[in-house]
Parts: sequence; structure tokens; C-alpha cells
Amino acid sequence: MSRTTGNRINLSDGVSEPTTRTPQRETRNPEPGTRSRRAFVKNLWPALGAIVSLEFLWMTFSFLSPTKKADVKNISQLRTVGDLKNIPNNSVTPVRSGQFYLVRLNDGGLLALSLKCSHLGCSVSWDESKNRFICPCHASEFAMNGNVINPPAPRALDYFPIIIDQGVVKVDTSKPMKRKEFEKSQETYA
Repeated sequence: MSRTTGNRINLSDGVSEPTTRTPQRETRNPEPGTRSRRAFVKNLWPALGAIVSLEFLWMTFSFLSPTKKADVKNISQLRTVGDLKNIPNNSVTPVRSGQFYLVRLNDGGLLALSLKCSHLGCSVSWDESKNRFICPCHASEFAMNGNVINPPAPRALDYFPIIIDQGVVKVDTSKPMKRKEFEKSQETYA
């Protein structure tokens, strides 16, 4: 024999058990072809992760793959410096736009010396009082013709070919010429 009083059911043996009432949830049955927001977001995260992973792989391969350089071997980059008659003997003229110094030696020969030190590529400057090029990075010093006077520079400054066309000095800066030391054949005469 059992009696119901409130939330408890009294059984004949005197043991009472609580009744559990589960609230009824309203379950929405989505229409066919529609998705809930939760399902959309749940599927969105893996898609975003895949996109980020692909972008990371693309960036990694782009960084590691060699770049293709334009073929500049045949392209001449002539820089016009000026009239030969305006360049005095035993002078150094900086041409910053061309990245070189135009040097006219005592005998009238011309050299176009690179601004870059042959040690680590720092820009050298001309010291008029010492009559030499000085590298500010590691104190390498070069003579007027580009030869090393004070190491650690391992070789002379690079030079560029010079063309004298009807008294006008032009320098081809497309490719610096490397050399161990100055040779008379590197000078250009009018």
C-alpha cells in the first residue's frame, strides 16, 4: 500500500523515495536543409585551422625557396659623371647615386671605385687629409687607387668599367669588378 504525500511516495515497508521530475525541454526540429548556429561554429573552426595551416605552409615554402633574380647581365647601367676636362688630376669625386668614387690619378688615368669595403661591405669615405679611403666599421684603409693599406680588408676595392665618349665620362655600374690589387690595366685614359 502506498500513499503519495507531497514529493515523496510512502511505500508499505516504510521506505520513502523522492520523485524526480525532469523538466521537459522544447526540442526544435530544424527544418530540413537548415543548420543550427552551434553546428555552423563547430564546423567553422576546423575550416579556419586548415586555412591558417595552408597559409603557414605557403609562407614557409616561399621563404625557403630561392628567389629568381632578373637577368641583368646584359643591361648596362651607365652613369654620366661629367666632362673629363672638369675632373682635375689627383682628385676623388664621390658619386653617391652611382655608389662609387671617381678617382683621377696623377698620370690622368681614371678609376671608378666602389663605395663598399671589400671586407664586410660597409661604405668607405674619402679622407682628404690622409689621402686615403677609410672604412668606419673595422678601420680598413685604402690608397687612392683602391689598394689595401691597413687590413682587415682582404683585397682592393672593387671597380667599375669607365667609358669616355666625346670627352664625357660614363661609368657602367651594372657589375663591380673584383680584384686582388690595383693594376695599371684597370685605369681608363682619354
